[in-house]
This record gives sequence, C-alpha cells and structure tokens, in this order.
Amino acid sequence: MRFRTLDGVDVAGKRVLLRADLNVPVRDGRITDLTRLERLTPTIRELAAAGARVIVCSHFDRPKGKRVPAMSLAPVARALGEVLGRRVRFAEDCIGVAAQQAVDLLAAGDVLVLENTRFHPGEETNDDAFAGELATLADLYVNDAFSAAHRAHASTEAVAHRLPAYAGRLMQAELEALDRALGAPARPVAAIVGGAKVSTKLDLLANLVSRVDELVIGGAMANTFLAAQGLAVGRSLQEPDLHETARRILADAETAGCAVLLPIDAMVAAALAPGVATRTVTVAEVDADAMILDVGPGTVQALTARLVGWKTLVWNGPLGAFETPPFDAGTIALARAVAAATASGQLVSVAGGGDTVAALRQAGVADKFSYVSTAGGAFLEWMEGKTLPGVAALAASGD
Repeated sequence: MRFRTLDGVDVAGKRVLLRADLNVPVRDGRITDLTRLERLTPTIRELAAAGARVIVCSHFDRPKGKRVPAMSLAPVARALGEVLGRRVRFAEDCIGVAAQQAVDLLAAGDVLVLENTRFHPGEETNDDAFAGELATLADLYVNDAFSAAHRAHASTEAVAHRLPAYAGRLMQAELEALDRALGAPARPVAAIVGGAKVSTKLDLLANLVSRVDELVIGGAMANTFLAAQGLAVGRSLQEPDLHETARRILADAETAGCAVLLPIDAMVAAALAPGVATRTVTVAEVDADAMILDVGPGTVQALTARLVGWKTLVWNGPLGAFETPPFDAGTIALARAVAAATASGQLVSVAGGGDTVAALRQAGVADKFSYVSTAGGAFLEWMEGKTLPGVAALAASGD
C-alpha cells in the first residue's frame, strides 16, 4: 500500500495536527512505561525543528464520551515534555474555544497537547462534524499512531480526509517493517503464533497458512491442536469445541503448502505456580493430572534448527506461560536464537503484541529484533490481513 510520508513536505509556519498514541500505562497516578512517548519523539522533533506548530491529539483510556478528570492527558503532556526535554503546552479541550486559543498562542517550533479526544462522543463514532472541528485547528494532518490505526475514529480516519494527510516517522517505520514481514517478504517466511486460546486467533491462523511457508503454533493454543490429533493433554488448558476447527486449519495449511510445527515435547507440572515441581515429557506422554505449561528443550532445539533456513519471521505470542518462571524457558531460548540470527544478517524478524513484547524484554532481546511493534490490536489485525482504517485513509489521501 502506498502512503504519503513527510519527505519533502514544507511544514515551516504550518499548524500540524499530529495524531499520537498517548495511551500510556498509568499506576497510582504514575506513568509506568514511557516507550510510546519515546517512540513519538523523532516525528515531533523533526516537525518542530522545521518550524511547524505541532498540535498533538490522542485518546486516553475509555471515558465513553464524557469528561473524566482522572483520564485527562495533562499529566501525559508533562511527561512528554520531560521526554522531549522542552516545554509542552496543554489545552483544556481538543476542540472549541479552549483548543483554538491554545493553538493561536503557538509560535513556530512549539508543541501543544490537546485534551483527550474521547471526552467527546464524536471521536469513537467517527463523527464528521467532530473531525471537522479538529481540522479547523490545523493546516495538515500527520498520523503517527499505528497502534490506533485499526479503529475508524474521527482523529484517526475522518480527519485524514479533511486535511492533507501524511504518515509520521513511527507510522512509516511500522508500515515498512510490516511490509518486509508479510507484504513482500524474503522467503522462506515463518510465523510463530502463541497465546492461550485458538478462539482469539482464528482469523490470524486462517490468514497465515496461505501466506507463510512454516507456521509454529505454541502456548496453550497448541494444546488444542495436539488434542485434536488424538493426543492426551491431561489437565492442560485447551478448547475441545474447537478440535474440528483445528483440524480444518491443519488441512488448509497442507493444501496451501504451509508446514505447521507443533511442540514435540513439553514442560509439565501439577499447577501453574512459582517453584512447582516440573518434568519434561514428549507430547505423547502427558499424564492425566499434568498441565502443559511450556514447550520442552527438544522443541526449542528443533525450531532453532529450522530457523537456519528462514529469511523472514513474524512473531505474535509466547510459547508458554512466560509470566511464571520456569515456564518462560522455551520462549526466552527461542527469542535469543532469533536475535542471534537477526544480528548475523540472516533473518528479518518482526514481532508484536503486548505479551510478545513483554516476553522479548524478559529475554533481553526486545532491541535485537529487526522491528518490535508495541501496537497490540492493530498489529494483530494487520497479521489477520484486515484493512486498517487509519492506514487506508492515508493511502487514499495520497492518490
């Protein structure tokens, strides 16, 4: 998909409405992870240095169209200023008199954060009138929030049709990385899909079997596939009502020429708890009272051997219950092997999804993949082959 970037765009003196994702995690009034703010800074710095008046808008939490003081972006604006190392102004609303007055006070190179767009019901209903009010604040629009691009909201979709619209540097990097992963990948291309339930990733699996050469299925969802093939999985988490679906996915993969790789051994225990006694068994030897909680070393060794032949890898979901050691062992070992292959230049590796990012950080390799997306739902929908409204709007505006 072609989309417009900031290359060659003269923003000097222009009012630029920058759609960001400031929906950062907050606990006890304190921001616990600044990653989204840090990733936003290159676009803000570039626009400000070029003389733009930068007007940042974003949603925060779920106020459901009402003003909720605890969901104000004011504290996030202050944190953004600290990350940027400069003053960031704040407007008490994202539209209307308060917003317009705040914009009018901006000089070239200034940065302003507007109040939570979701304080207005028109944001989530993609209301054209609300988008029109946002558009009156600016001369052009830049979307740097891939993580919100799967939502057709006023600040991500409708406003892009009212102003000249461009992808910010973070959006651009994300789209280029995703294109390298599944759009036009170097082959052979593999995908690793983990997580708890097949039911949450049916669309993903259906799309991937027709697009990748090898599909690794891990996590508790692999238990459903093992059980569907007649293997006993003890008390492991699985979905009996999806056995037929699992068999259909396997059949579709065979038709498409996609090899599906399931665990060959597993780490099992009587319960998911720290310090519990564990055993490693083949997937044909799971006792009736045991739970499969991670892939075994044999599976990791087999996947590492296959890894040598891959040119591209996209990864979504851990291989085991990584939040509770030692059931993070399989994910960590394979993640480090992928990082090494990436560092050698053999592999393009793209990963995304909240649990995936957390697992890669736990393994100490989140910065050693070709690209790690923090987008969550948008990353998953892109892997499912769905059109993302926020991206489509940028492409349409560039025709």
